[in-house]
Amino acid sequence: MRYAMSLLIMCLPWTATSAEVGPENGHLLIAGGDALGRAIPQKFVELAGGTNARLVIIPTASENWRIYNGDELRFQKLGVTNITYLHTQNRKTANTKSFNRPLQTATGVWFSGGRQWRLADAYLGTSVQTNIQTVLDRGGIVGGDSAGATFIGSYLVRGDTQSNVKMMGDHEVGLGLLKNAGIDQHLLRRNRQFDMVEVIEAKPHLLGIGIDESTAILVTGDRLEVVGASYVAIYDHETMKATKQPFFLLAPGQAFDLAKREVAPPPRFRFSK
Repeated sequence: MRYAMSLLIMCLPWTATSAEVGPENGHLLIAGGDALGRAIPQKFVELAGGTNARLVIIPTASENWRIYNGDELRFQKLGVTNITYLHTQNRKTANTKSFNRPLQTATGVWFSGGRQWRLADAYLGTSVQTNIQTVLDRGGIVGGDSAGATFIGSYLVRGDTQSNVKMMGDHEVGLGLLKNAGIDQHLLRRNRQFDMVEVIEAKPHLLGIGIDESTAILVTGDRLEVVGASYVAIYDHETMKATKQPFFLLAPGQAFDLAKREVAPPPRFRFSK
C-alpha cells in the first residue's frame, strides 16, 4: 500500500534518477519557520559550498524587509561571507540583467518569511524565476522558511492577500520547484495540522506537505528527508481514502518517496571489517 511503511531494506542507497516531483539537479531545503536551530542552516550552507558559498537572500515576502537580517546573521555565524540581498516589488526590475547578476553565480538562494503572495507578485514569470531554476540546474540549493517555504511549492497555500488563514485564496500559483505539491508551515505550533485537508479534497492530484517549526524537508530528486526537531505531515488523497485518516507524520530522519508517495526505506549501511 502507498501509505504503509515498507519493511524492505534496500541493498543500495537511494539515488536520484529522473525526478518527477523534486528538482532534477541540486537540492531544496524547505523549513517550517521560526527558530530553525543549527542543523537546518548548517545543512543549507554545506550544500551551498560551505564557507565558500555564494548566497542570495530574497526577503520580499516581508513587509518590513529592510530591518530583516535574521537569515544573514544565521549564515554568517556558519562562516559565510558572500551574502547578497535581492529585493524588488517591480516586475520590470526583476527582469533586468543588473538585478539578476547575483543569481548568475549564486550557489544557494534563500526565501525569508512574511506573506507568500508578495513573492508571487514580484517574481513569477520573470528572469528571477528563470535564474533560480538555473541555480538548481548547476547543482545549487534553494530554500526558505515560513512564507518562503510555501512559495517553493507549485500550489500557493495561504496565498490570499487579505488573510493568511484562508487556504485557497486569490493567489494559487507558487514557484513550482516542488511540482504538484502544496506546502504549509508552522504546522503543529499553530495547530494547523488539519488545514491542508481542504486543499487536498478540492485538488486531489496535489501532495500536501505540512512542516512544523524548527523542522525542514531536504529534497534531492524525488527523495524527501525530514531534518530538525519536530514532524512533517503528509497529505495524500488516496491514503486519506484508504486509511480514513487525514494525514500521517514523518519523524526526523525519516524519508519519503515523492514520486511513489510512500515512506522510503532507509539505505542499508555496509560496515567494513
